[in-house]
Amino acid sequence: MRDVYRGLAVAGVLAVAAATLVMVLPLRPDEVAARPVAAPSTVPASSGPAPSVSASGSIASDPGGSGPNAIGTATAASSTEPSATPTPKPGRSLAPGYTAMEALYADSRLPELPKKPDRLHLAKPGKRVYKDKRTGLAVPVLSSPWKAHKAAPFTSKQVLPLKRGSKLRGMFVTCPLPIEKQKSARDSALLAARWTLNHHPKHAKIRWLASQPVKRGWLLTYQVKYGKHVSRAAVVVVDGGMAKPGLAFVTVPDSQRTKWRDITRVVSGVRVLG
Repeated sequence: MRDVYRGLAVAGVLAVAAATLVMVLPLRPDEVAARPVAAPSTVPASSGPAPSVSASGSIASDPGGSGPNAIGTATAASSTEPSATPTPKPGRSLAPGYTAMEALYADSRLPELPKKPDRLHLAKPGKRVYKDKRTGLAVPVLSSPWKAHKAAPFTSKQVLPLKRGSKLRGMFVTCPLPIEKQKSARDSALLAARWTLNHHPKHAKIRWLASQPVKRGWLLTYQVKYGKHVSRAAVVVVDGGMAKPGLAFVTVPDSQRTKWRDITRVVSGVRVLG
């Protein structure tokens, strides 16, 4: 029995030695040690719908993108972000969310301004002025046959008498800028000129005659064509120190073309009140 117990003890020692040897021997190059598996993130890979793309080409921010996956989501978005939206061409349709200037550039009634537009030679301002306190502008009082007229919805209005057989007549008005003010006075003037088509016959189209800066604003003169007839018109957008810039708008139809020269008098005489 003593020999049996001794044999069992030796066998036990050998078994322990063998196990120790297995633990300390290095793994072969083709063997990979198992690693603990990390618990899955509690934040889903994508929470909510994919970011939407605005009309200007920018990707709307993801309100849930502040979690662990925010960096990965931003990287994926930037890789698919479209290039800058090109300027729409006249007559092109627009996606929802377009800006006022994009609408203007897509309007087939207005061509693009020439890169080097003509300039109007301004005359010396006259002494007789009307002080429009709502716009902060002083504007010329035109001589007869021009006469003051009921202003509403404008802040001042002067008109030429109607000619027999015509519903159109010369008109000179002022008012606070009736459209959204833009970053540049030129763009505000462009939008104002587009707005004035509401006061011309249907299907009227613009042809630019002159474009130039004026003190604290911008001046545009243009021809408005409708059927076989045309009018000449101008807008002057000037910052008169009010909440919105002031607008002076004059238009004269070809039936009163002898008064087209008064357009130059108007735009030459618009200035800040004070």
